[in-house]
Amino acid sequence: MISVLLALAPVFAIIVLGIWLRQATFLDAGFWRPAEQLTYFVLFPALLVSTLGTADLGGLGEVLPMVGAIWVAIIGMTVALVLARPTTGPSGPKFSSVVQGVIRQNSYIGLAVAAAFYGDGGVAAAAVALVAIVPLANVISVAVITHYASSGTPSVRGILGQLARNPLIVGVILGLALNLSGIGIPIVFDSVLRILGNAALAFGLLAVGAALDLDSLRASGRVAAVTCGLKLVVMPAITLAACLAFGAVGMLGFIAVMFNGLPTATNSYILARQLGGDATLMAGLITLQTALSAITLPLVLGGLTALGW
Repeated sequence: MISVLLALAPVFAIIVLGIWLRQATFLDAGFWRPAEQLTYFVLFPALLVSTLGTADLGGLGEVLPMVGAIWVAIIGMTVALVLARPTTGPSGPKFSSVVQGVIRQNSYIGLAVAAAFYGDGGVAAAAVALVAIVPLANVISVAVITHYASSGTPSVRGILGQLARNPLIVGVILGLALNLSGIGIPIVFDSVLRILGNAALAFGLLAVGAALDLDSLRASGRVAAVTCGLKLVVMPAITLAACLAFGAVGMLGFIAVMFNGLPTATNSYILARQLGGDATLMAGLITLQTALSAITLPLVLGGLTALGW
């Protein structure tokens, strides 16, 4: 457990630094939006291309059990929430934010934790996990918000277009294509991508802290508490069971359980606001889950290390 805490401490310390910098007076309030866009559209894709473009992908087929475990947890929890809604009774917009709060993951934290525990190999495995998570979570989120919180119907073309423009997916596909094709990354471009990638984790974690809305915690109630429990405790437990059933152990099992035990993605708020979800509840869930994950994530990962993962 001590080693787990030592590995996670820098991650959460940088998030706290991001909170402080957001409130500090020497940085302009308009700094953070462009900084987050830079991280999302440039730095993180550069990290993914650089890592996957040079990774040893000889055992790529071994990731299928990890992908299966992640999907079982996400799809299973979505179905359970939809079936339970008639008895729990949250409004449509609120329910859509609950679903986002349970099935989505903060990829910035996930990549940083993977790097802290497994180095470049962990980042490569986490990038493959993102290929499994990002399209599925986005499709479910858009479909649920549109169905329960707005009067429109989700367009397949619109969803596919959104996924095709997602910079994380583009970065993963480009990195895999360069690697598997044998083209590789030219030395000059590799150096540029590595320099940009080195900045990605720091900027990403700072952006997580800066995006937290501490005032929104006042609006958090029983629904938020239940959602946090499902996300931070039940989701990793389901994923662990699926990993054991599918044979995803070691680093791959660690990555799968870790990702599904992360707080929800910060861009869930943007999606809720744009499509008609409960944006206030979403902001509260993001902030509360990120704070609580400082307690739950060490416990989850400590349990995994006790298994020898």
